[in-house]
Amino acid sequence: MLRSQHLLRRSVALARAAAGTSEHPAVRAVRSFAGKAEAAEQHVEVPLPMYGVAGKYASALYVTAVRSNVLDPVETELQQVIGAAEQNPVFADFLKDPSVSKTMRMKAMEEIFGQTKFSNVTKNFLAVLAENGRLAQLQRISGCYSELLHAHRGEVQALVTAALQLSPAELEDIKNALKGYLKPGQTLKVEQKVDRSIIGGIVVDIQDKHIDLSIDTKIKQMEKLLAEAI
Repeated sequence: MLRSQHLLRRSVALARAAAGTSEHPAVRAVRSFAGKAEAAEQHVEVPLPMYGVAGKYASALYVTAVRSNVLDPVETELQQVIGAAEQNPVFADFLKDPSVSKTMRMKAMEEIFGQTKFSNVTKNFLAVLAENGRLAQLQRISGCYSELLHAHRGEVQALVTAALQLSPAELEDIKNALKGYLKPGQTLKVEQKVDRSIIGGIVVDIQDKHIDLSIDTKIKQMEKLLAEAI
């Protein structure tokens, strides 16, 4: 796990340093990342269509991680970087600051992550993001990458929102009801969220479906019907 103090020290030092003019090792890492991806002959099918900038980067990372057999380590390492940014405002600001020069971003990634035990795929990918000015997209990219891994594992994610914490029995009933959305070989992963504003009932988000069975929505529908009747 990355240490916040280490990141703080590195980030502050790098923010004050002068940018060099010679090719930095991280630049060579970018070329290495691209070169390996192009040289690999193994065809990799992305399990889920991804869109937008984050989706494209996540898909490229997925393909490279499959070829290098580091799918799970890369997911863990990206989450560690995001966790470090959440704990360290200086590091978080550094990632998001568009005024930081490309050379400085490249140096930062090499200085902070060069000595870690991260896989080369993750290190080189961070260098790619630094070179292309996409470090601010890291959290979105990581989310898309995790979605690809869920699809790769045959996992279907469902978010169940309720006004109160559901009991194990209630959650199990919901899981059984949602199994009809699964294809053969898929497994269901359910996350529960508490939102008191829905008053009662539940709201379920699974794949591209949004199932709203909340009392709040029913009240609004009733109010709309009454207003139309007047």
